[in-house]
Amino acid sequence: MFTSPYAPVEIPDLSIYDYLFGDIDEADLDRPAVTDGKSGESTSYRELITQINAVAGALASRRVAAGTVVGLLSPNSPEFTSVFHGILRAGATVTTLNSLYTAEEIERQLLDSGATWLVTVTALLPAAAAAARALGLDDDHLIVLDGEEGHPSFAQLLAEDAPAPVVRIRPATHVAVLPFSSGTTARPKGVMLSHTNLVANVQQARDLIGVVPEDRVLALLPFYHIYGMTVLLNLAFKQRATLVTMAKFDFVDFLRLIQDERCTYVFIAPPIAVAVAKHPLIDSYDLSSVHTILSGAAPLDGALAAAVASRLDCRVLQGYGMTEASPVTHLIPIDAPHLSRASVGVTLPNMECKLVSTETGEEIELPAEGVSERGELLVRGPNVMLGYLGNVEATRHAIDAEGFLHTGDIATVSALGEVTIVDRSKELIKYKGYQIAPAELEALLLTHPHVNDAAVIGVNDEDGQEIPKAFVVIVAEAGVTGEDIMTFVAERVAPHKKVRRVEFIEAIPKTASGKILRKDLRAREVVAP
Repeated sequence: MFTSPYAPVEIPDLSIYDYLFGDIDEADLDRPAVTDGKSGESTSYRELITQINAVAGALASRRVAAGTVVGLLSPNSPEFTSVFHGILRAGATVTTLNSLYTAEEIERQLLDSGATWLVTVTALLPAAAAAARALGLDDDHLIVLDGEEGHPSFAQLLAEDAPAPVVRIRPATHVAVLPFSSGTTARPKGVMLSHTNLVANVQQARDLIGVVPEDRVLALLPFYHIYGMTVLLNLAFKQRATLVTMAKFDFVDFLRLIQDERCTYVFIAPPIAVAVAKHPLIDSYDLSSVHTILSGAAPLDGALAAAVASRLDCRVLQGYGMTEASPVTHLIPIDAPHLSRASVGVTLPNMECKLVSTETGEEIELPAEGVSERGELLVRGPNVMLGYLGNVEATRHAIDAEGFLHTGDIATVSALGEVTIVDRSKELIKYKGYQIAPAELEALLLTHPHVNDAAVIGVNDEDGQEIPKAFVVIVAEAGVTGEDIMTFVAERVAPHKKVRRVEFIEAIPKTASGKILRKDLRAREVVAP
């Protein structure tokens, strides 16, 4: 096993509310906690805490308590932060939903999670209302934050001024949130994360990420996703920083908000790094306030990270995790510039890891020097989920008898403890007995001057043998052919790794957190003539 180079940290036995706000200094109460990127209006920590308690009181008066599951379907906004923590403050469980979901997808998650309440906004009300009706939820159980006749609103909850309830829970076993795994390879499953899981992950990551009270953190990543939930919504609040919310991603708005709000710390996914490195609009905005960019959710190529760092003259870090680990397990610390930008850094405090051969199941020896062999990464620590809701078999498959979470990701570790993610074990392409990592080819394709985005999957050729196929998004009017792309790759990789088919598409399908939806690309192959 290998562990963190950093000393263990104390994990308080507290609810997430008490952990984040229970010890706030008087001097911090009037700091801005959240700024609405659209209106520019700010909510102070004093106002935020008041709103959280008011929401908790209003919900408690409606018999929302421990055992109640509340769905939250909303883009990023100051109201989201108050309602999310208000639900937790009332002792209930939050299941956050992707704001791009259809009515059927909303209905499925509400049903699977056992939710009896739903909170949304008017822009998403048609789909939300259809799902609520299908499940028999009445209008009183469908809260519309920005107001809709016949439904409770955020303003109404605050106006009731009901006292927050006294809640007694066991943080280590009480389910705080039920995010659903991304479902890139299977039907999404409800991930049971306790208050302790959430508290632990912030405590483990806060010093390494290095957000400070003076930081203005751009909240581009959706709060409904565990990445945004932990490193933005919770960690930024614990550090008394200011969140600047974006309801949806628009590249021009992204640049404008950084410039106008003087954002200092920006969390992104790799597709945004591509745009920052290559888009000409960058030169039209003053982004000098940014001192750090941290990328997560998918592997970030080292050369691309270097290009971003050079263009913005800032620090570029990378992190790794998964919903089942709350999510962060590894990251490049803010004080470790010597680590490779192509790696995901080192193991977080209080965690144990090991690599296991995908061929033999045996543990891979740690190297005395250099880099280890490749193997599946297994992790264990206080941030690992309680299990999958109502799915004992899937839980046993994910967490072994020793308590190690099997990530399904292939990695290497250096003698210095530096971890590099190679690829998903389920996504490895086997060409004539050779294993090919799609992420490696994707990183290479992104270095092509006329490629905006790319994804690689294994497809069968005429002989039924698996070969690498690239889906490529090119710069408009670039005049690049599929043969050009294949030649570019062939000149830079071993013969067995060559891309053997290319398809140009308008956009690579991805989750909100930036993970490539390879199942969608495979579906294109099924229906293709």
